[in-house]
Amino acid sequence: MPTQRRREINAAGFRSAAYWRLYNNVKLKKLKTNQINGQEGVIGMEVQEETSVQAQETLMDREGKYLTFTLAGEEYGIGILKVREIFGMMPITSVPQTPVFVKGVINLRGQVIPVIDLRLKFGLEELEYSDRTSIIVVEVKGRTGNMQIGIVVDSVSEVVNIKGEDIEDTPMFGARLETEYILGMAKMEGKVNILLDIDRVLNADELAALEKTA
Repeated sequence: MPTQRRREINAAGFRSAAYWRLYNNVKLKKLKTNQINGQEGVIGMEVQEETSVQAQETLMDREGKYLTFTLAGEEYGIGILKVREIFGMMPITSVPQTPVFVKGVINLRGQVIPVIDLRLKFGLEELEYSDRTSIIVVEVKGRTGNMQIGIVVDSVSEVVNIKGEDIEDTPMFGARLETEYILGMAKMEGKVNILLDIDRVLNADELAALEKTA
């Protein structure tokens, strides 16, 4: 075979081999891209499903019966399972060297229970107690276990059943405002009830101080 002919065949073979290498590389890249995109799609779906499940669990955790009460004209709510007793004002024994919102202690059938004024705790204006003023005894998580405290409120309203879909997350009010004790905002008959996580209303130091008075 003439030398020129052999060179043409070799060149054609080289071009053909180079073409197939390039073609296979493109196919391989497309395949990898499709696999990655597929994995990302699956991961995205898993994240969305997990987020949806978490949202449903949050709704289920927050819905239920709440005892509602008023403070400075606003409606609040506490999960009914946290409430132990409700009664009107009674003599409160002051305890020295306690925070201003700690009114003192009461003797409830032989049990000493610390009492706080929720108005003062939330930085609201102090109000003279009336025949509508009530003490709600709730159970909270202390450092050494559960403990009971009394909270003074303007008045007690009613027990309501709130559905999960009627509860919205707490809006962002800025870094300076503490809202971690707010469980959510319940939409009820054209108004909003502020639902409290009573376990978070008092911080660790404040709970420790109350445990010493009990």
